[in-house]
Amino acid sequence: MNIIIITGGSKGLGKALVEKYMKQGYEVYSLARTPQKETNPFFSIEIDLSNLTKTIPVFRNLLEKCIEKNPNSITLINNAGTLGKIDTLGKIPLENIESSVTLNYTSPLILCSLFVSILSGFKGTKKIRNISSGAANGSYHGWSVYCSTKSALDSFSKTLAVEERSSASPVHVLSIYPGIIDTGMQEQIRTSTESEFSEVQRFKDLKKNDELSSPQEIAESIYLIDTNNQIESGEIVDVRNF
Repeated sequence: MNIIIITGGSKGLGKALVEKYMKQGYEVYSLARTPQKETNPFFSIEIDLSNLTKTIPVFRNLLEKCIEKNPNSITLINNAGTLGKIDTLGKIPLENIESSVTLNYTSPLILCSLFVSILSGFKGTKKIRNISSGAANGSYHGWSVYCSTKSALDSFSKTLAVEERSSASPVHVLSIYPGIIDTGMQEQIRTSTESEFSEVQRFKDLKKNDELSSPQEIAESIYLIDTNNQIESGEIVDVRNF
């Protein structure tokens, strides 16, 4: 048996990943704010991942239950994320900055820490897949929080991979760029004004010209990346180059 935990599994790419891994026979756990109908082997855990006080004990208990099942592998996909308020930094409410940084970076960091420590004695395959963005390497007007948190996530992924090399039972870590997907996040981008996001017209054109990937297409690519044993831990992988 193989177990996978997917954050933000209730919609968009996360939902497509849940469906893909279920079809592959995985026992799937989704951690998301929106509750989902459970269908064995799929289990929905309703949780606001930006609330770390509640998230930490829930995730710790989940990992301990996963170990008890004695699976062949346990994988964590940190998929949940947010653009937050799109605007120049000084116009973004401070509470929005805080919640976006927590969801995009602090929460994945905490979940990975728990994953590494609690599964230290687990001898099966252990994998972490952090869903990042090409924005990690960009400087998009109005996206200061999103770009910086995704860049931090990439740096963390590479560093964790280096740390795990000395482990007797290392966790394999990848950071993955999923490309531009037709999800609610893209809808949010297209509702921006030019003063909030100067490149908004380009994203409107991508939708108009049918240049967005479907969540199902990207979930398929991520599955292939995840299960490719030739990719070295610590790599940053762009689905468009895979």
